Amino acid sequence: MITNFTIAIPTYNGAERLPLVLDKLRSQIGVERLSWEIIVVDNSSTDNTKKVVIEYQNKWHQQIRLRYCYEAKQGAGFARKKAVELANSPLIGFLDDDNIPAQNWVAAAYEFAQKYPKAGAYASQIHGDFAGELPPDFERIKSFFAITEKGDEPLLYQPLMKVIPPSAGLVVRREAWLKSVPEQCILSGRVPGSMLTAEDTETISYIQQAGWEIWYNPAMEVIHKIPQHRTQKDYLIKFFRGIGLSRYVTRMLGVKPWLKPLALLAYTANDTRKIIRHLLKYNLKLRTDVVAACELELYINSLKSPFYLWKNGYLNKVETDYTSVVKSQVSFGGIDCR
Repeated sequence: MITNFTIAIPTYNGAERLPLVLDKLRSQIGVERLSWEIIVVDNSSTDNTKKVVIEYQNKWHQQIRLRYCYEAKQGAGFARKKAVELANSPLIGFLDDDNIPAQNWVAAAYEFAQKYPKAGAYASQIHGDFAGELPPDFERIKSFFAITEKGDEPLLYQPLMKVIPPSAGLVVRREAWLKSVPEQCILSGRVPGSMLTAEDTETISYIQQAGWEIWYNPAMEVIHKIPQHRTQKDYLIKFFRGIGLSRYVTRMLGVKPWLKPLALLAYTANDTRKIIRHLLKYNLKLRTDVVAACELELYINSLKSPFYLWKNGYLNKVETDYTSVVKSQVSFGGIDCR
C-alpha cells in the first residue's frame, strides 16, 4: 500500500512530552482514506524516550505505522534529515515533541498539498501555550518562539520578503527536499553547550531558492507548549545569543558570492546602528527590562555572527554550489530502524 503522509517527530529527552503528541495523533479525524505513518527520531536522548515509544508501539493501531529511529548526531537538522531519508511517503510533516496538533492536522496537511502542487513546504498556524508569567512587552519577541499567527487565509511567502516560517508544524515535499537541500548544511540546530539555531531557516530557504513555493496554511493548527524556564532571563539571553550568532548564514542565503562582501558591510552598519540606538533608548533599563536585554543580545551577536562562525569552522563545513545536493532519484524509503 502506498503511504500518503509521514509525520516526523525529532526529539531529545522527550519521554515526558511525547505522550501528549502521540495521543493526539492517535485520535486524528478525517484520515480514513489515508495511509500514513509516524517516525519518532530519537536525537541521542539520555532519558526513557525509546522505552516510551516502544510502549506505544505495543498498543498502537495496526493501520497507522509507528516507527522508532535513533540519530546519534545531535541537532534537529540531523534528525530531520534522517526522517527524510526514512520516510515512505511524498509528504513529511514535522512536529516537535512540544507541538500538539489539532485533531484534523493530518487531514488538513494532506489536503493542502493536493490544492497547491507547487508548494515545496508549508507551515502551520501555531499558537503559544506559555507556562507561568511572561516578562513585560513579551509580544515584541514572541515570534521567535515559532508562534505563527498570520490570519485565517493561506499566505504565500514571497522570496523578497526574506521571511521563512519555522519548522515546527511544517510539511515538506520529500522531492523538494531531496532536489534542493545540500547533503550537508552549515547549521544543525541547538545541542547541549551551543544555542546556535536557524537550521530550519537554512533548509527551507534552499527549497524556496530552487523555485518551490513556501506557504502558510492556517487550517493546520498546532499548540506550542513552552515551559516556564524558557521564558526566564537566563535562558532567554542564551537563546537570543544563539539566534544572533547564526544570522550570517541565513542572511547570506541566496546572495551571490561577489555581493557577499557588500552585503556584510551593509549588515554590519545596520547592526551597529541598532546597537547604538538600543543603548541610547534603554540605557540602565537593560538591567531590569528582560525583553530589551534580549533584543540587545540579538543585535550584538548578529554583528559578531560572521566572525564567530568563521573562527569556529562552521563556514568551512560545506561547499555552497548545488553539486552537493542529494540526487532526486535516491530513495531511502525501504530503510526501517524498528
